[in-house]
Order: sequence, then C-alpha cells, then structure tokens
Amino acid sequence: MSGDKRSIISVIRSIYSSWSRSLQIFLFILIGILLGMAFLTARVSRAFSYLSDSPETCMNCHVMTDAYASWQRGSHGRAAVCNDCHVPHSDIVSKYAFKGMDGTKHSYVFTFRKEPQVIELSNTAKLVVQSNCIRCHSEQLAMIRLAGTSERTCWQCHGDIHGRVHSLSASPAILRSRLPNAGLNLLKKE
Repeated sequence: MSGDKRSIISVIRSIYSSWSRSLQIFLFILIGILLGMAFLTARVSRAFSYLSDSPETCMNCHVMTDAYASWQRGSHGRAAVCNDCHVPHSDIVSKYAFKGMDGTKHSYVFTFRKEPQVIELSNTAKLVVQSNCIRCHSEQLAMIRLAGTSERTCWQCHGDIHGRVHSLSASPAILRSRLPNAGLNLLKKE
C-alpha cells in the first residue's frame, strides 16, 4: 500500500476511534439504512435493465407505453430497438454517458411528476436521433440530397414514426402494452 493511502486510512481510523461507541453504532445503522434504500430503489426502478438494449426497458416508465406500442406496431419495430434511434453509436463511452444523463433526467422528471402531457425530444436527443436516422438511412438521404432539398430534421417529414402524437391522457388504452412487474409483489400480503 502506498504512503498516501496508509496516511488516509490512519486519519480515518483515528477519527473513528475518537467517536463514542453509540456514535459508531449510529453510523453503521445509518450506512445500513442508506444501502438498503439504494438497493430497494434500484430493485423497484429496475435500474440494471437500463444497461441493456431491450425495448421492454423503456416501458419501466408508464408514460412510455404509447411510444412502445406505436414502435412495436410500426415499421421500426421489425428493424430496430429504441436504443438504435435514441442513443449515440459513436462509441461505448458516449452511449452509456448519454444513457446515464438522459436516465437521470427521466428519473427526476418521473419521480417528481413533472412529465409533460406530450413528450418531445430534448435538444440533445434531437441531435442524437437525427444522427441515427442519417446513419441507418444514408442511402435514401443521398438520393434526397441529389434532388436538392434543404436540410431539415427527418421527423419534419416523417412525423409519424411513433404514430400520431397524443397527450398522455388522450391515448387509447387499448393500444397500451402492459407494464412489466416492478417487483412490488414482494410488498403484497400473501
């Protein structure tokens, strides 16, 4: 062990040993409670599912059920998954950094019930989606550029990728897929 690490550990030990026994016990209980809450939050939110590319992961949030249903029934449902369009593909670091930042934002919005009635792409997400449209459809785009059209986003012409945009309260329930089990059955009485 290097000298710096040993000195840090010795400082922590000296501070810890100077505390009373009841303060030490309180600290361990507090750490246990925080770790338990973190585990429960990760379990209920299905946090580890976000590391995958599975489209069902997007349905962890109830507000995404309409987008999932329209993707599943649309042309992209047979050729791509959500992350093919909504996550950068330049390298793995960019992919997971974007997923982390976007996921943190989504967690905040959905936890504090600040979701808009009509979900729209953020400015950063617009750049990612446009880049991915071009990546997958570069041959068609080359033909369009030859025709002399001006630059615009793909969804200005192809706005029905996820079907007609509905507010969250106006979408027909018949189209909604069932939400996945969040593990709350552990809390139910048998």
